[in-house]
Amino acid sequence: MTHAVSRRSVLTGAGALMVAFRLSGARAQTETGTGGSPSKRGLPGSLEDTPKIDAWIRIDASGAVTIITGKAELGQGLKTALLQVAAEELKVSLDRLTLVTADTARTPNEGYTAASHSMQDSGTAIRHAAAQAREILVAEAARRLGVAATSLQVRDGEVFGPDRKRVGYGDLVRDQLLSVDAKQTSPLTSPADFAVMNRSVPRIDVPAKVTGGSAYVQDLRLEGMLHGRVVRPPSYGATLRDCDLAQVERMSGIAKVVRDGNFLGVLADREWTAIQGMRTLAATTIWTEQQTLPDSAGLPAALMDLPSEDTTIHDAGSPGKPGIVVEGIFSRPYLTHGSIGPSCAIAQFEDGKLTVWTHTQGVFFLRGAIAGMLRMAPENVRCIHAEGAGCYGHNGADDAAADAAMLALAMPGRPIRVQLMREQEHAWDPFGPGMVVKLKAAVGADGTIADWHHEVWSQSHMMRPGPPGTLVAARLKSDAFPPPPPIALAQPEGGGDRNAIPLYAIANSKVISHFLPDTPLRGSSMRSLGGYLNVLSIESVLDELAARSGQDPVAFRLRHTVDSRAREVIETAASRFGWAARVKASASTGFGFGFARYKNLEAWCAVAVEIELPRQSGVVRVRRVVAAVDTGQVVNPDGVRNQIEGGILQSMSWTLFERVTFDRTRVTSVDWSGYPIMRFDAVPESVEVDLVDRPGDVFYGVAEAAQGPTGAAIANAIRDATGVRLHDLPFSPARIRKAIGA
Repeated sequence: MTHAVSRRSVLTGAGALMVAFRLSGARAQTETGTGGSPSKRGLPGSLEDTPKIDAWIRIDASGAVTIITGKAELGQGLKTALLQVAAEELKVSLDRLTLVTADTARTPNEGYTAASHSMQDSGTAIRHAAAQAREILVAEAARRLGVAATSLQVRDGEVFGPDRKRVGYGDLVRDQLLSVDAKQTSPLTSPADFAVMNRSVPRIDVPAKVTGGSAYVQDLRLEGMLHGRVVRPPSYGATLRDCDLAQVERMSGIAKVVRDGNFLGVLADREWTAIQGMRTLAATTIWTEQQTLPDSAGLPAALMDLPSEDTTIHDAGSPGKPGIVVEGIFSRPYLTHGSIGPSCAIAQFEDGKLTVWTHTQGVFFLRGAIAGMLRMAPENVRCIHAEGAGCYGHNGADDAAADAAMLALAMPGRPIRVQLMREQEHAWDPFGPGMVVKLKAAVGADGTIADWHHEVWSQSHMMRPGPPGTLVAARLKSDAFPPPPPIALAQPEGGGDRNAIPLYAIANSKVISHFLPDTPLRGSSMRSLGGYLNVLSIESVLDELAARSGQDPVAFRLRHTVDSRAREVIETAASRFGWAARVKASASTGFGFGFARYKNLEAWCAVAVEIELPRQSGVVRVRRVVAAVDTGQVVNPDGVRNQIEGGILQSMSWTLFERVTFDRTRVTSVDWSGYPIMRFDAVPESVEVDLVDRPGDVFYGVAEAAQGPTGAAIANAIRDATGVRLHDLPFSPARIRKAIGA
């Protein structure tokens, strides 16, 4: 059920808060778009770029508190966690807090909501800003009450002094009180005194999502809104030869038909009418296409044959005396984001200004891209984040926003809602890139790894907006923008080479990244980037070395692990799984283990699985999963478990089901039959997530920690059940049957 609201009410939001402050420029070459240069002030998290306390915390005369973040809720539970952090440090109950998320007119520019950086960047900034705001308010209360600040206590937004004196935050605030620069240190609450943090608080974004409420941008309805649909070319590089606009314009309910070069759109009063107009227009359109794609069956070889820019990202040690050598070439196909709700946006052009409601992961970058595409001044474009029904990477959200913006300029004054069709979402998605890893390793006579050589081939995993040419509409319009040069994300976080450097202690290791600047399919950020395939490959070879040298896989990992936190996570997962006492229920049973520290910088995660794999069917049934994770200071334990559980299921789907298919001309996996994803009947019978408690530690990104270890654990369980090592994803029944000769 949806509700009509006015444009004014949407713009104003929950209150009249409008915040103005200087926004620093974002820096390139990182996935979030905000890192990479040395710290200038030494301030925690995103305070480094936006140091004013009132850029994050606003309190009005009534005592109402507004928390401001430049990050976006993508289903990761961020809204709830940020409010918990603020409530804890301000000593205000959760129900008195309001949160404003990414909005180019109201929030700091925190770059993209990506790379598991939200709590690390924004959570850290808000926690320190809230603690320092509390300190400022207590100092002001001490001044007014004429007592020492040390004699005061804070409870639920009120400062209490001796002799029953008290004063509320609303009474203490005055102009510019919180408009001060943050300090490097803050009076943070001790974990022993937590009342809100490290508690499983129900997520505030969930109720509307499970009750049919207005939860997503797809649900948003504005007063006077028109529905738009676009006609996409059937393939990359297709050019429009002819189309019959007049036939669609004559249809009842059609408000306008728009053509700008190869860009085609239809506007109508009702959504179904817009869809009918789109289909009629598509049926009358003639395109010229070219065969520019490789043979999808030979994708790994095709990728390895492409011109590459080669970089040795790790080279340490000296060759040992190998005894047992393991080598293999692992491949991942292109993956689509498969958002359950096709991408959607609403745009309105009025009085020379454009407002866009969008589920983009980077409102400021999208603003720049749209402004460039339309040749408008960036200050005349406003992008407001609204949650989307599916995300976790650079999906079609930005393209839908650009489509809506193009159509809004053709119909000034009216809000224009554009939603992509399923086939458009799947065919034009900025796919998770196809990748190849070639690995050769050896274990010496002493049972330790003597040599390790890892090479990875991948295109860019970072083709998000900014430049206008990152948007499909900008490439199609008559004054088209070319695709921008590909970006190779820098180590230590990396892109296609993310997690390619093994965390284990290996006497001699070398890692080479083959960056592919020119690749067949459009690609960009998919959750965990190259970390998924690199971890799966590393952990597969590690398991193979253990098996061939007669060592237990977990013991073999621990033998090569010097990081104490990594050891604890591995040991916790193995213990809770009962690894040492595992017994196969049948000849079809397989056990597998996987571990990684995401990006070698973020959360530590280990995963153990039990599968059943009947040889005749080749169908992998994951029975039980146990994961252990260390993410530093936990804010919402249930939220962390949500993320790990979601990562496990997502990785299962990638590992067992998903693959973009294409012929020499077009993407062919344009619906759910052509692009299967994991369904409910494939969900494990049991998923257990154990958290390693680290009170007082910093926040480590957790949302992408489980994908690599889970895929690796499944790959190793298949090897354990069949005796055969698979290398090419997905591990489908047909591939398994062929590999084992069934």
